[in-house]
Amino acid sequence: MNKMVSLAIVAASFLGLSHSADAQKAVKLFNGKDLSNWNFVVDKNAVPADQVFSVENGVIHIKGNPFGYMYTKEKYSDYKLHVEWRWPEGVESNSGIFLLIADPKNPFPNGIECQLHAGDAGDFVLLGGSDLVEYHQRPGTERPQFPVVKKHTESSEKPAGEWNEANIFVKDGVITVYVNGVYQNTGTNKVKEGFIGLQSEGKDVQFRNVTLTPWK
Repeated sequence: MNKMVSLAIVAASFLGLSHSADAQKAVKLFNGKDLSNWNFVVDKNAVPADQVFSVENGVIHIKGNPFGYMYTKEKYSDYKLHVEWRWPEGVESNSGIFLLIADPKNPFPNGIECQLHAGDAGDFVLLGGSDLVEYHQRPGTERPQFPVVKKHTESSEKPAGEWNEANIFVKDGVITVYVNGVYQNTGTNKVKEGFIGLQSEGKDVQFRNVTLTPWK
């Protein structure tokens, strides 16, 4: 069985699991009003968190500078995560969705980043010593600071200014990512439970409709 066929089977299996997830009640990780159920990390504690992370008209605004991230106060395992994001000023930039955060360190957590950098949405970046089975280091080379597991499909992102959606399935440590309905990547993590985060990096980014549906 070749690699692409195997990936197609994995992707189809997660689409099937999504029906069982959708049968459960979705949890609003963002309540549409404030960020009271999130914690915050700002690089070197350079400024107060509320200067980087805010809510306006039911939308999360993240400045992108200084670097940092916001993360849930609870850990989660076995879920479907739905996140919508856009570049509000019409300028493509950088951000990420952090998954299975084991240790929310400053400035980078130990966890897996689902990359949202324009053109690369769906790549996995291994942060803070985290790992995925799918990452293969070339023999005789030094492990990079931020190892990457590239996505399998051409970019499915929308132009700057338009809303994108990521649907991310986490089941027994296996992470599967769809961007705007297109399968992008699968990664296998030994960590099966962790916090969820949204990144500040680059320029302004907005998030809305951040919901989690557990599998029980």
